[in-house]
Amino acid sequence: MAGPKRYYITTPIYYVNDAPHIGHAYTTLACDVLARFKRLDGYRVKFLTGTDEHGQKVEKSAAAAGMEPQAFTDMVSKNFNDLARVMEFSNDDFIRTTEHRHTVACQEMWRRLKERDQIYLGTYAGWYSVRDEAFYGEDELTKGPDGKRIAPSGAEAEWVEEPSYFFRLSAWQEPLLKMYADNPDCVLPASRMNEVTSFVSGGLQDLSVSRTSFKWGIPVPGDPDHIMYVWLDALTNYITALGFPETEGGGYADFWPADLHMVGKDILRFHAVYWPAFLMAAGLEPPKRVFAHGWWTNEGQKISKSLGNIIDPIELVNSYGLDAVRYFLLREVPFGNDGDLSRRAIVGRLNGDLANDLGNLAQRVLSMVNRNCDAVLPAPGPLSEEDEALLGAAHGLVDALRTAIDVQAFHEALEILWRVVRAANGYVDHQAPWALKKSDPDRMRTVLYVLAETIRHLAVLLQPFMPSSAARMLDQLGLEDGMRAFTNLGPADALVSGTALPKPEGVFPRLSEEGEGA
Repeated sequence: MAGPKRYYITTPIYYVNDAPHIGHAYTTLACDVLARFKRLDGYRVKFLTGTDEHGQKVEKSAAAAGMEPQAFTDMVSKNFNDLARVMEFSNDDFIRTTEHRHTVACQEMWRRLKERDQIYLGTYAGWYSVRDEAFYGEDELTKGPDGKRIAPSGAEAEWVEEPSYFFRLSAWQEPLLKMYADNPDCVLPASRMNEVTSFVSGGLQDLSVSRTSFKWGIPVPGDPDHIMYVWLDALTNYITALGFPETEGGGYADFWPADLHMVGKDILRFHAVYWPAFLMAAGLEPPKRVFAHGWWTNEGQKISKSLGNIIDPIELVNSYGLDAVRYFLLREVPFGNDGDLSRRAIVGRLNGDLANDLGNLAQRVLSMVNRNCDAVLPAPGPLSEEDEALLGAAHGLVDALRTAIDVQAFHEALEILWRVVRAANGYVDHQAPWALKKSDPDRMRTVLYVLAETIRHLAVLLQPFMPSSAARMLDQLGLEDGMRAFTNLGPADALVSGTALPKPEGVFPRLSEEGEGA
């Protein structure tokens, strides 16, 4: 008998030279929703996040803080672990590149590349950005007012000359282009695929993959004067966490290649060009997909430390509530695009969608059951066309959501759910069960049952997005924990008439402009 389907999803590992911010929370949130969705849909899931702790930038940040690099990374890595707990992320593993298991994996990756003649020793002379930990060609840089070279990211680039090992990236131009052509969804959204294919089609130069000017990193096997290039080190984390270099049985055999690497658009090139080239050169399979999402602005302004407008996700959670923040971030803009985070937009979205639409639907339906049906789920009578239409829309939700989630269209998945929320509210208004109480109590009971069953579908499918709020809604429907998976959404598992329900309580309070309950 076949085992459960498997799904492997990763965040990038986050650089420990700064405190966690909204960008880190956003990326991991998207992965968390996808991981929860797949688990509820019967998959065995591996969900990885962690911290990238090597490189010249980290070494400099530690020195600026008056600390040794290891102590510095211990301190800052904990901040990312703390964020995961506050946001209630469901990651199965948290990897740090200073762990012994990662050193073993990276050095084995290097040996495999060397054995296949994919790495050679030379001398690097060119432009390097410490902040980006990236090499740039002359044509990619602009001159600042002081004559300094500026990378596309805005970071300063400096001229570097030192002995270096090189990876034969140029040899992988055609194999990469073939991979993109054969797998058109391996980079999403489509605009990012266009960006990647354009870059690779323009010609690839061999890539410097070691440094000698600093020591905070993983030593090159057989040549400890060289430290491995931080991106070769960092990217290998995705197989380290699966037990590489062990590839037979266990995690690697079960979960590789990764189903999805989720990244910000600024690190797309490393994941969609360098990483698959490293893997193929080492005789390993490339990931199935890289998805590069957009960035947030703050009240219309680009977020930067110099402007002092960094958004602290923990402060947002304290102001608006965890599930509300999770909902807003994935609903406000099409996933993959840039978006603006404003307090007015947050309050408007949460009051409109959560308090007025979904919250009001659940509260008034369950309150009517409590008052008019002795707090017991009523038994339905014969169904009308309108009843069948609403239930049909609810029953069709799971397949529609699978389609949206499988291309990481989180905003579309939520819109699909809200179409049914709006339809259910319209159904309430048209059926007027409060009036049916006197004129046709049997019909009232049918209407309330149809609505409760619709809310069950909505709440079950909202669990990946708003786990606590959805659980409270399901509790108020009397649904046992073992009946909350997507496999329980069929008619055979419909709500049982006669089930006693608790007194309903509002799940989504209205917010004032400041974020507090109105």
